[in-house]
Amino acid sequence: MDALLPPEMADKAVQIGVGKAGLDATSTFVLGVLAGAFIGLGAVFATTAAAGAGDLPFGVARTLVGVVFSLGLVLVVVGGAELFTGNNLVIMAWASGRVKTRALLRNWALVFAGNTVGAVGTAALVFAAAHHELGGAQVGAAALAIAESKLQLGFVEAVARGILCNALVCLAVWLTFSARTVGGKILAIVPPIAAFVAAGFEHSIANLYFVPVALMIQAGAGPEFWAALGQPASDFVGLSLASFLLHNLLPVTLGNILGGAGLVGGVYWLVYLRPRRG
Repeated sequence: MDALLPPEMADKAVQIGVGKAGLDATSTFVLGVLAGAFIGLGAVFATTAAAGAGDLPFGVARTLVGVVFSLGLVLVVVGGAELFTGNNLVIMAWASGRVKTRALLRNWALVFAGNTVGAVGTAALVFAAAHHELGGAQVGAAALAIAESKLQLGFVEAVARGILCNALVCLAVWLTFSARTVGGKILAIVPPIAAFVAAGFEHSIANLYFVPVALMIQAGAGPEFWAALGQPASDFVGLSLASFLLHNLLPVTLGNILGGAGLVGGVYWLVYLRPRRG
């Protein structure tokens, strides 16, 4: 079957956006919880792959982590769930006059709330499963290193990385609008997602797993873990909820909206859907 061409993809994006904005609140929230959990599972896979990967060349290790992380968006798109970053493309239906501003903001708010519950809940389950103790604490070391690196970003840098990240995420979702098969959707998803992870860009919902699980390890891991790690918990004082919310989640979320709604949804609306005179 022939893939859809970009003008047809734009029409499909509007139809999908109308459907998403029209979902009832309960369904929207529950599907948001699922998406947060799915992204969390991709992050679990990525953290596991990162553990002990320091022996590989930097680019190879980062690419490996990016490829396995793409599991998250595969589950969202193929399994059916509502992801805040992908839903930035609902802006195309809004710009076309098919979705009201209130419905757009309602969708984003409900989905973000659901994503938060799903991602943080997954982090709690993974911590309870003592996943951080695997590989002689190498998995926990990777989780702590990932979170620490995210909280060391400056505000402008975090916004920029959020823009670049969600441009790639929304391009992945955009490409799936062309595919007519499950295999085609998966092939469309993996390269852009692997690219953003390998490049170190920032995804707000993924960070709602990565940082909370590190905070849980910092606060609740047993002495055996810290002995195996060879570092005390006091070495990770830079990890804090306040720092995460103000210095990472806020700027990254702003960047994600600019990248997804502006650079992808807005540009494709301008090219294919804007009203033309004559």
